[in-house]
Amino acid sequence: MNVHKILGNGFQEVIYQRALAIEMEEQSIVFKHEFEMPIFHKNTEIGTRRVDFLVEEVVSAELKAVIRLEEVHLAQALNYLEAYNLEIGLLLNFGAKNLEVKRLVNPRFRVKL
Repeated sequence: MNVHKILGNGFQEVIYQRALAIEMEEQSIVFKHEFEMPIFHKNTEIGTRRVDFLVEEVVSAELKAVIRLEEVHLAQALNYLEAYNLEIGLLLNFGAKNLEVKRLVNPRFRVKL
């Protein structure tokens, strides 16, 4: 990805967010940055959470700038998918030497055989 290729690792997450927004704008990708979405429990709104990027209204993209992704990061990104009722998400880690990309699928959307 151009952002990691150009900037490398070592910056704060917000720097990568800004750079990724520029890249998506240049490619005419429709997205919302820091989009605040409601969280529900039993059909009652109990709070909100900002997703780093909501892309094309269907994919969440959560950015990290850590040396190594941990289970808690994956759990967080999966929780967002479930809370937002989205099928697909990406977890992007710009903090590692090489860009890490994890594609996530909301378990509610998995086809049962």
